[in-house]
Amino acid sequence: MLTDNHNRVINYLRLSVTDNCNMRCQYCMPAEGIEFSHNKELLSWDEMFLLASTFIELGITKIRITGGEPFVRKGLMDFLHRLAAVKGLEEISITTNATLIGEHIAALKALGILNINVSMDSLDKDRFNAITRRNYFDVVYNNVLQLLQNGFNVKINCVVMNGLNTDDILPFIEFAHEQNVSVRFLEEMPFNGHSKSFEKIEWDFLKIMDHIQQHFPGTHRMNDGPSSTSENYTIENRRGSFGIIPSFSRTFCGTCNRIRVSAKGELQTCLYTNESVSFKKLLQQNPHPDLIKPFILKAIHNRFKDGFEAEEKNEFKKSMSLIGG
Repeated sequence: MLTDNHNRVINYLRLSVTDNCNMRCQYCMPAEGIEFSHNKELLSWDEMFLLASTFIELGITKIRITGGEPFVRKGLMDFLHRLAAVKGLEEISITTNATLIGEHIAALKALGILNINVSMDSLDKDRFNAITRRNYFDVVYNNVLQLLQNGFNVKINCVVMNGLNTDDILPFIEFAHEQNVSVRFLEEMPFNGHSKSFEKIEWDFLKIMDHIQQHFPGTHRMNDGPSSTSENYTIENRRGSFGIIPSFSRTFCGTCNRIRVSAKGELQTCLYTNESVSFKKLLQQNPHPDLIKPFILKAIHNRFKDGFEAEEKNEFKKSMSLIGG
């Protein structure tokens, strides 16, 4: 069992397999994009498998595959086949923009990888394309429906941005009812790869919640897990659910059970701080789990108490595509 210096059990690894993405979402990066890593800078699939296996040996039971957009990297499905066979790993999940997942739905289902989070910030085609700066709405929407029809546990993640997609909040509540799915609204993050800068947000947790309750007063709080990043709700006489993730307010930090590894092999013990260990260099020196484990343990035993403390001690301005959210 992995336990940090604040007595929090760490059992969840968010593993980014690439920083590349086929979208240019406004809350993630500037219109011109960012300089993505060259393949030689990334962990190889073998290095990534060795690293993931080592984390599992230490007590990680859940791995979420993230990016960038994970499906843009060739070899992902082969990696997932290998990872799914590792003893001790209880769950593999994926966060994706759902542009490329369609052809892999059957294979994912066969592997038992059924928990899929889809980043989708509007149900309006024009708004969606404006936010993502790409014309993928129809593909994403149809792939979401395919996932649902095939029995996947789909969560829709919508970043709420003032002046861009607040008109989508209520349609997403309707979508949750129609499709019996979970929709989660995220506060916009205080860092976003220099796409813009801000010190406060208008559409925070309270305003999003108030807006929903004005139109759907019969909301009931669900029993969230102890390490849930979202507060989740049902609405009387309606299917599906909705949640709100206070990414800016950071009320979830106290029970954080997760760590992150970037596609370049950088260990990040908090979403709001810089990397603490470069596994790429370590693996090039000696690709053996016993070399890696002491560095993992040291980093976890020196975690910040919360995101505010981490941000206070670090200047952190990375694009979300570099850290996998």
